[in-house]
Amino acid sequence: MSGNVSDTQTQIYDVIILGAGPAGLTAGMYAVRAGRSVVLIEQFSPGGQAATTWQVDNYPGIPHVNGAELMLKMDAQARELGLQIVNDQVTGLVPGKMPTVECAARKYQGKSVIIATGAIPKKIGIPGEDNYRGRGVSYCATCDGAFFRDVPVAVVGGGNTALEEAEFLTRFASKVYLIHRRIEFRADKIIQEHVLKNPKIEAVTPFVPYAIEGKDTGVTRVTIGPKNEKATQHLDIKGIFIFVGLIPQTDFVKSVLDLDKDGYIQTQPNLQTKQPGIFAVGDCRANEVKQIVVAAGEGARAAVLADRYIN
Repeated sequence: MSGNVSDTQTQIYDVIILGAGPAGLTAGMYAVRAGRSVVLIEQFSPGGQAATTWQVDNYPGIPHVNGAELMLKMDAQARELGLQIVNDQVTGLVPGKMPTVECAARKYQGKSVIIATGAIPKKIGIPGEDNYRGRGVSYCATCDGAFFRDVPVAVVGGGNTALEEAEFLTRFASKVYLIHRRIEFRADKIIQEHVLKNPKIEAVTPFVPYAIEGKDTGVTRVTIGPKNEKATQHLDIKGIFIFVGLIPQTDFVKSVLDLDKDGYIQTQPNLQTKQPGIFAVGDCRANEVKQIVVAAGEGARAAVLADRYIN
């Protein structure tokens, strides 16, 4: 099946994939290779959040690769196999024997749907955050921490993720400033007791970042101060890692699928949601590890399981 379909004609696909990140593209490759008719719907450019990572050193078989380069290779490989990718904005999902995906331009109907819409980091919304993303501003310590060997960095956040990532960064950075807007951290007490004993970590509370500054080479400092007050000091750093939460891209299914308290899609062990034939994979799914290799693995699994479901 292929081709341009008029608005008056509904084409039924075997598999509809939502999102062209690592999970969606891998699912597409496996579904196409299984001989299924497949369409992948992506609102923006293929790659997802993985494409914003400055360098990926932990993807098996492809060391020292820029995130955008890795995702371009994945996208090219999927297209070479025959995966049809269309640009459209998903607005809704109607479950049923033949689930319908509602988009801005048209509707798509399929025997199965794989949701791989991912999650985006919450921004703190200060000057310099967007300008220096990928040049010192990061949202993933395991992705980018190794690029900050023997230099000072800052971590923004007070939950479990922020403290755990701050400790991870001490493997590389000479010093880690842990900036939190409250005196008390939100992380579990046992995590606080362990992390805050690390001599490389300095808690900077109660402060918030007001601006990130730098040069062409990257970040050089962050301006901080008490919340709702004039900024009072600067921290000289080479990187700033922001962990104030993720936003799963799941609003379009909140009325038809089960979401956890943070908005992630809940699935059964076989990656199927409560709706038959509808699967969820990658960073939009309620899972414990948000990594490119995990998303790709789940995409492959979902494609195989969707194939079995159709049979």
